[in-house]
Amino acid sequence: MQVVVGRIGRAHGIRGEVSVEVRTDEPDRRFAAGMQLTGGRRTFTVASTRKHQGRLLVRFAEVPDRTAAEQLSGTLLEVDIDPAATPEADGEFYDHQLIGLVVQSDGVNVGRIADVQHRAEQDLLVITKADGAEVWVPFVSELVPEVDVAAGYVVVADRPGLLDPAGAELVEGEQR
Repeated sequence: MQVVVGRIGRAHGIRGEVSVEVRTDEPDRRFAAGMQLTGGRRTFTVASTRKHQGRLLVRFAEVPDRTAAEQLSGTLLEVDIDPAATPEADGEFYDHQLIGLVVQSDGVNVGRIADVQHRAEQDLLVITKADGAEVWVPFVSELVPEVDVAAGYVVVADRPGLLDPAGAELVEGEQR
């Protein structure tokens, strides 16, 4: 099974380094020298990594110069994992473990997780409700206090407008 661990950004310098938008909680493991990553139909071998102004810069053995690096912008980087594997850190999950879980709120099944979106600000759970509507819930412990992969569900602490955007309370002076 493939999991996304990063996305190649801009080329950096003239020696083929690229910036990488990290999409894993294990960057030291996933971008270690010698690690092989898949990007599209290509395989990349990590030659070196370093931090520069808060960004991860990676040099791949197969990318000799800036010209080659510039052509990779936007490429998703993936690694093969055992489908039964779990992240090393407690409270961390692979997307495939979450997709399909039942979403409960106040003891009621309200839908299922359809996707996980990784944003710069935070991860979002895309939930398809029983009525077919789609809502996005920030994947933070205040809003998703319980995840039980083995039992097949997550608990969402409903807030006004979170699971029912039409039912959001208006702030004084706002209009719909």
